[in-house]
Amino acid sequence: MRVAVLGASGYTGLELLRILLRHPRFELAAVTSEQRAGQPVGEAFPSLRGQLDLVFESAAEPERLAGKVDLAFAALPHAASAPAVTALRRAGVAVADLSADFRLRDLAVYREWYGEHPAPALASEAVYGLPELYRERLRGTSLVACPGCYPTSALLPLAPFLREGLVETTGIAIDSKSGVSGAGRKLDAEYLFAELEGNPHAYKVARHRHAPEIEQEASVLAGESVRVTFVPHLLPTVRGMLTSVYLRPRRPLSAEAAREVLAEAYRHERFVRVLPAGETPSLAAVRGSNFCDVAAFADERNGTLMLLSALDNLGKGASAQAVQCANLMRGLPEEMGLLEAPWVP
Repeated sequence: MRVAVLGASGYTGLELLRILLRHPRFELAAVTSEQRAGQPVGEAFPSLRGQLDLVFESAAEPERLAGKVDLAFAALPHAASAPAVTALRRAGVAVADLSADFRLRDLAVYREWYGEHPAPALASEAVYGLPELYRERLRGTSLVACPGCYPTSALLPLAPFLREGLVETTGIAIDSKSGVSGAGRKLDAEYLFAELEGNPHAYKVARHRHAPEIEQEASVLAGESVRVTFVPHLLPTVRGMLTSVYLRPRRPLSAEAAREVLAEAYRHERFVRVLPAGETPSLAAVRGSNFCDVAAFADERNGTLMLLSALDNLGKGASAQAVQCANLMRGLPEEMGLLEAPWVP
């Protein structure tokens, strides 16, 4: 099956290339990059020398890819992705979109956080690409809105408790810490090594664009409106994400009982690993993989439930999860091409 990666020179695009090169059913047939158009992939990125005999091309006319590929991964910036996705869908190409352009179902909410939607007619067609929540809808669909890394890390531990009505839907606080690759390949001063090394810090406190995405999916799970306080942080590391969710149970819930809720919910999930009692998630255990490790703790003295997760922001938080969705889209085994063990050390 021939596939393309649009925006292949960014961090998520490069991670897609790395994963797709080992995929037994997907054949990379086209890669695009506006900055590197005309340059051989192996020349631009020596790690891929001898692995991929393609030249970056422009995506200015994405419909030209239609004759080359059956499916495309769009790893383009927000707002820039929607026009390309629209052209590809008109040409009959299935798309897994990694931008935020199709994640929010309410166009008014999108407008509040991103501006006018560049392709409103397509917004209602996209399936939210979190397989653990939308597996059946993902099978055979032609447009997937791949989730953000922060929402994935928050929703996976939170989902079973909201779905079962075990926790309050107000007063939920989410604290997340991400490796700097989550910001993409850019030259902003705050992402320079000299600025970030030894300097973890919060940013966009209570105003990050992933908050409405978390609230949208949390509200669907709970069957009522959910609001969260979301505080993201940058870590002085390249990749990896740790998330802590603080909330109040509607009835007393021990750590053992909370862990059992997670264990029952994810008993048959290949990529969500519920940790043994007392163990906390770590970046080293998930780096370079499509796994999300989750754990539950209870502060019974204060009536607080704490849900923890760890994932690779470029793996389960972006590119690997996009491939997981693409497998479902094309009727392939969900884990195909994704069972590489996390990097150790």
